[in-house]
Amino acid sequence: MRWQGGRRSSNVEDQRGSKGKMALGGGIGTIILVLVGLYLGDASIVEQALNNAPTSQSTSPAQNDPEQEKLKEFTAVVLADTEDTWKPLFRNMGKTYVEPKLVLFTGEVRSACGMADAAVGPFYCPGDQKVYLDMSFYADLKNRFNAPGDFAQAYIIGHEVGHHVQTLLGISSDLHAQKAGKSKTEQNALSVRQELQADCFAGVWAHHANRTRNLLEAGDIEEGLGAATAIGDDRLQMQARGYVTPDSFTHGSSAQRVKWFKKGLETGQVAACDTYSGPI
Repeated sequence: MRWQGGRRSSNVEDQRGSKGKMALGGGIGTIILVLVGLYLGDASIVEQALNNAPTSQSTSPAQNDPEQEKLKEFTAVVLADTEDTWKPLFRNMGKTYVEPKLVLFTGEVRSACGMADAAVGPFYCPGDQKVYLDMSFYADLKNRFNAPGDFAQAYIIGHEVGHHVQTLLGISSDLHAQKAGKSKTEQNALSVRQELQADCFAGVWAHHANRTRNLLEAGDIEEGLGAATAIGDDRLQMQARGYVTPDSFTHGSSAQRVKWFKKGLETGQVAACDTYSGPI
């Protein structure tokens, strides 16, 4: 992935080194929700599992590790590239793209959606329109999920920015209203459609970034598809417990995630990412 020397976004908030003790309420139910959110945590999981958890804060200086600083630069460049992609796309729709903030943290963080720790994975909070990322997830993506590569990491950022796009377009608020009064299974099904659309939006970003800025190198698409495959609900459930329960899916199967990421990547069209009509 050709990211070195790219523009760095000014919207990265570095909260690494800020540490807090988090006391989780809710017992085993909270623990289960946190485990479900081990990857690509989204606001709904954070709100269910971690909202309003009590915390006491202390701070320590952020580590100036060269590898960490390189990852921070990479993250800032990818975020900038999403900005450069979504601004004109929104302009073409007669809308204004409001850039999200991306918060780097270590261990745990408080957002407008509540307290979260690194186990939840990267997540987007619509309440403050920020993406939250503990960069240790990059190592998890490579070592735990067997999805190495810089474009695999960029896909994760693109997915979370996709949730921000949903917020700006009013999709997230509409979906929240649709979930009211629905059964847990029905709510999960709506969450899957939301997550698959964010995958598609990540593909839309990659399409335009490559077409206009020649971002992708040989093997990058395979890295992105590998990441989408690795974090499918079916793959994670099978790895964690040896069986799969589709009714509990919140992000979609590996095949679904690959399908919708590829759709965005191939078309570059926001309209092509309608995951709410018809089969997925």
